[in-house]
Amino acid sequence: MSAAKSAGATAAPPRHRLRTDLAWALAGAALLLAWDGSGLDRPVMHLVGNAQGFAWRDAWLTSSLMHDGGRALAWLIFGLLLVDTLRPLLPGPARGERWRALAATLACLVLVPGIKRSSHTSCPWDLAEFGGRAQYVSHWAFGVTDGGGGHCFPSGHAVAAFAFFAVYFLMRWHRPGFARAWLAGVLLVGGLFGAAQMLRGAHYPSHTLWSAWLCWVTCALVMQWPRLRAALSPSASPA
Repeated sequence: MSAAKSAGATAAPPRHRLRTDLAWALAGAALLLAWDGSGLDRPVMHLVGNAQGFAWRDAWLTSSLMHDGGRALAWLIFGLLLVDTLRPLLPGPARGERWRALAATLACLVLVPGIKRSSHTSCPWDLAEFGGRAQYVSHWAFGVTDGGGGHCFPSGHAVAAFAFFAVYFLMRWHRPGFARAWLAGVLLVGGLFGAAQMLRGAHYPSHTLWSAWLCWVTCALVMQWPRLRAALSPSASPA
């Protein structure tokens, strides 16, 4: 059996792929809503901060390495993705798929910071209980200000990792092993970025989790759009 046939044999049918991606998105949303409903964001922040603020706010590890260094790493990976789109580095996906992956990444980099910019939710370090002046207001209280600077939900920095979910969707049917390793790496780095921002007092855990969910859904929709459109078309072929 040829390599091409072997790769094709491991790929799930398009409709199954769509259902699986939708199931993960719905499950993730349910878990995140449960977390929000639990009210655990603030107790978690009290484990790393107090009335004097957050000891890790300006530490080299969290501020310079994980925050500033993480941003530089994201630009480097984005540059490699752009090069791969223009002149493929790895065989497999068609040129159109590569452009879609680049578009999905850009969509994440625009969408999440855009939502963050319009949010009234302030960062934990702005709360009076952590030495600031704001009062805690849920990010679901749309239009309600908390007395702080706002513009803190969801986590923009975590997108520096989670936007690259697009590479997983790009490669999962062509190079499954590489795609799984990439996904694990994105989740690990995104989790580390989120943990660093939490230690600094910049974001609640939910801010990072919602960024991950938004990036996952955005990448899934953009990368699956041709199959989704075909599945929704009344004249779609059973194949």
